[in-house]
Amino acid sequence: MSTLRLEDLKQYSDTLRTRDGTALDVRFVEPRDTDELQHYFRSLSTRSRYNRFFGAISELPNGLLHDFLQIGERERFTVVATMMVDGFETIVAEARYALHAETATLEFGLSVHDRWQDRGIATALMKNLECRAAALGAEHIFGDTLRSNETMISLARKSGFAFVTHPDDWKLVRFDKGISVAAKDIPCASWRLAALSRQAESPSASV
Repeated sequence: MSTLRLEDLKQYSDTLRTRDGTALDVRFVEPRDTDELQHYFRSLSTRSRYNRFFGAISELPNGLLHDFLQIGERERFTVVATMMVDGFETIVAEARYALHAETATLEFGLSVHDRWQDRGIATALMKNLECRAAALGAEHIFGDTLRSNETMISLARKSGFAFVTHPDDWKLVRFDKGISVAAKDIPCASWRLAALSRQAESPSASV
């Protein structure tokens, strides 16, 4: 189990920076985000939705939308990256990740809205996900993408991921990165604290 204190999700929020220094808030999704999250996916380009879900969809089906809004269920989590746009908190990116405790791995997928691409948001978000993986005790972080998704492949390569053959689908490629940072050295403050707290509660846990 991740041992996150899910009754107080705000303690796991992070403020990141885009390439030009704009503040980017990353937090767990909340029920109040339902309409905004659906709007986010609807407003993605057809290509961006296809790359994110490996298929043609125009919006999140009700079942998948429900899954996205569940935090901690079966060790699965959704985060949104938001910015203030014209005075309103606006979702500009999202990520969903799952902890596989039996293999000490964290699997993730993410997207950045077309309007906000090429600003360093995906890079910042991936670094944040590495912090989360380390805090949860994962030894590897990995994701899958379409072989045709050159943007994601380039991002993963620049972020230090290695590429391996996907075990189930020839249309996909898997990228994987080892996590070896100690709890006290995790660069994201909120996740460093979460890791140290987890370590204190379970001295046998290694991060």
